[in-house]
Amino acid sequence: MAIRNIVQEGDPLLRKISKPVEAFDDRLATLLDDMKDTVKKAKGAGLAGPQVGVLKRVCVIDLPEGYYEFVNPVILSEKGKQKGQEGCLSVRGKFGYVVRPKQVTVEYYNRLGEKQTVVAEGFFARACCHEIDHLDGVLYVDKASEVWFDK
Repeated sequence: MAIRNIVQEGDPLLRKISKPVEAFDDRLATLLDDMKDTVKKAKGAGLAGPQVGVLKRVCVIDLPEGYYEFVNPVILSEKGKQKGQEGCLSVRGKFGYVVRPKQVTVEYYNRLGEKQTVVAEGFFARACCHEIDHLDGVLYVDKASEVWFDK
């Protein structure tokens, strides 16, 4: 397992659409392990493939209630709205307010290729949307109503 470099805003890689994972193999397992180590070391809540230079539809979310790995995630449904502050490991030093669904249902595969579904609420829903946006080349600053620099 290794700590990977986190791609920063301005790199065109962050604006590309990621490709679906087709092989559930040792390379995928290594990528997911590296992403886990990287997000923990960076003290972030989530990390997507493009943020570590890999244009694959994978992301990880590390929250107090659990650690999640999403392969080929799709949001099936959204409920409600919430407005909250967001930051990003690829947009260092900036924060902004973004409106996101209050609840999302996400279908995804685990590292073994088994289909899963999770209902995420509150901050977990926000994190799911934020990371899945990365897979489509979208940064939170594109959706933010206000962006400011940390002092």
